[in-house]
Amino acid sequence: MKKLFGNTNGLKTTQIRNIEKLYRYRIPSETIVTSQIIKKISMLSSEINRQIGLLVNRSGKIISVIVGDHKQIMLPDTSDYRTPPGRLKGLRCIHTHLKDEKLTQDDLTDLTLLRLDLMAAITVSENGQARHIHIANIFPNQSAAQPYQIHPPIDPGRLDVHCLELIESIESELSQITALHDIDSGIERAILISVTTSSRHKAKISINELQKLARSSDIFVVDTVIQHRKKIDSRFLMGRGRLEDLSILAMQKGASMIVFDQELNPSQIRSITNKIDLKVIDRTQLILDIFARRARTKEGKLQVELAQLKYMLPRLITKNTAMSRLTGGIGGRGPGETKLEIDRRRIRDRISRIEKSLKQVKRQRDLEKSKREKKGLPVISIIGYTNAGKSTLLNTLTKSKVLVGNRMFATLDPSSRRMKFPKDTEVIITDTVGFIRDLPKELKIAFSATLEELKRADLLIHVIDSGNPDYQSQIESVNKILEDLNIHRINRIMALNKKDLVSNDTMKILEKETRGIPISAKNAATLHLLISKMQSMVISKQVNGIDEHTLLV
Repeated sequence: MKKLFGNTNGLKTTQIRNIEKLYRYRIPSETIVTSQIIKKISMLSSEINRQIGLLVNRSGKIISVIVGDHKQIMLPDTSDYRTPPGRLKGLRCIHTHLKDEKLTQDDLTDLTLLRLDLMAAITVSENGQARHIHIANIFPNQSAAQPYQIHPPIDPGRLDVHCLELIESIESELSQITALHDIDSGIERAILISVTTSSRHKAKISINELQKLARSSDIFVVDTVIQHRKKIDSRFLMGRGRLEDLSILAMQKGASMIVFDQELNPSQIRSITNKIDLKVIDRTQLILDIFARRARTKEGKLQVELAQLKYMLPRLITKNTAMSRLTGGIGGRGPGETKLEIDRRRIRDRISRIEKSLKQVKRQRDLEKSKREKKGLPVISIIGYTNAGKSTLLNTLTKSKVLVGNRMFATLDPSSRRMKFPKDTEVIITDTVGFIRDLPKELKIAFSATLEELKRADLLIHVIDSGNPDYQSQIESVNKILEDLNIHRINRIMALNKKDLVSNDTMKILEKETRGIPISAKNAATLHLLISKMQSMVISKQVNGIDEHTLLV
């Protein structure tokens, strides 16, 4: 017999068995519920003085029997039943109310958040007789005051509601919304949300950056939401009411996912995904996805996979279908091991293998470094915030054709090229992965071998996007990462890129604030002063060494 969901403590064995027998019943697809089931769950609910609920699929099969308390039931996880745009979940909920009360706000919230086919409550008298059936369904009309429609109470003896016809008409309206937004099934449509206690200005800058990240991951942004709170909700991040509003907004705009600007802990992911029937990811997952798309070399792919696995391991739950691709094909330990334990063990084994491979990469880097040191070639590393123009500068300085793009993390794998200064001094110029505020710790760990290359640099060129109004915050983010890596004392030149996009007066202010050199990375004619300073810094270090970590211009 299938298990019951909810709390069965205090129930007699015979009562539990009688409730379990509800799994044997089937309901015709055209009918909300049969008279026989109404009578059965009404009597059982009255006997145990608790609500009893059923989740029924469209073929009429009861997939879950739920035991609640005398006030409510808690619906089990329904993540296996995904709802693409234009469709409902394919499940209806039928449960009892021990008092003569209509559908509660919790009932209507579950209906909306989970996009159930129908929500029905059977009111039960003290002697176990059914009084009325209260029914509600989602109402997707954007002009409606509420996202649901409540029907007049139905007498248990008159079950003439055409259930399947009603569901098909609702999905027809949802499909029209889908068509209105021209939704391509291959493109994710997302609502971006920031739940913050910081100022509105900082929240707006942060959500704008999240938009750019989403576009880099080929996600179509349908709307952005900023919610200011005095205190972040430890369970849902936001209030339950706002979560319901998001579900309604997603339904009206044909969104398939929600992206949070804040990192969600495992408990928050479970709580939110159990309440809202949409794909939910956070900023870290989005960045990891971009890195996974951009990685081209074997090393880069290993580093990204390591970061993804370390992020996902503590968030792994039994119903997490996202892990199937990563764990497929790897042997299990034995039939006594649960699926969750197998997934976790496989991930740990894979992490161990990747870390060993990356240690080998580090040894290879050390070997290459020793060869380079024998040749006496200085190393100059280009650093900066993502999309600041680092790869463009490398191409212009070395006449190379490294891939560039006007999007965040357009290039991921580091590139190295030789460059000869006018005085025949030869150096190696390296382009590193772009930095970003709150760089996920998983990426820092995974890319440690790559980032350690910066420690071996003789000079850093910090490229700044002078056309970005948030340049100061970006400089602070880069400086913080350099401090975390303990390389903030390496000699550094500040290069104020995109001088063609700002006025002369603004550039003078920037030069004074940052003591940087104005350049346009695309225009070689603007790089003469930068190249001259680079050469003088390298030669000075070779001859005398320099203690000061930033060049004063």
